[in-house]
Amino acid sequence: MNIEPYLLFNGKCDEAIAFYGSALGATCSALMRFKDAPPGSGCNPAMADKVMHAELRIGSSTIMASDAMGEGECKFAGFSLTLNVDSATEAAAKFNALAASGKVVQPLQKTFFAESFGMVHDRFGVLWLILHRS
Repeated sequence: MNIEPYLLFNGKCDEAIAFYGSALGATCSALMRFKDAPPGSGCNPAMADKVMHAELRIGSSTIMASDAMGEGECKFAGFSLTLNVDSATEAAAKFNALAASGKVVQPLQKTFFAESFGMVHDRFGVLWLILHRS
């Protein structure tokens, strides 16, 4: 059994896919647009080119994503995604990439439980915890 987060980007999913590809090396392993749905499925024609479903591989993990209904601001609250990395150098690189146009919550630093730990909201509002244990 796996738990795989499903993030709804309200019209910004293509942008998110490109950002996570650049920032984290994510690869898109599956992509379906609303126009790919069978006839009569009730999809809004205005959403035709938006992402109905995508699967992003980051390391050995999968994050699923969609444009959902394509309306409103992205609101990610009550959860975070933790990125466990293999080195302090990788922690700094991933932290800085996610922080670009985002907001640092806790700077990346050595803590009593980790060699490197930091918290950052990316440009979409997703809270990431970056962690490297020695």
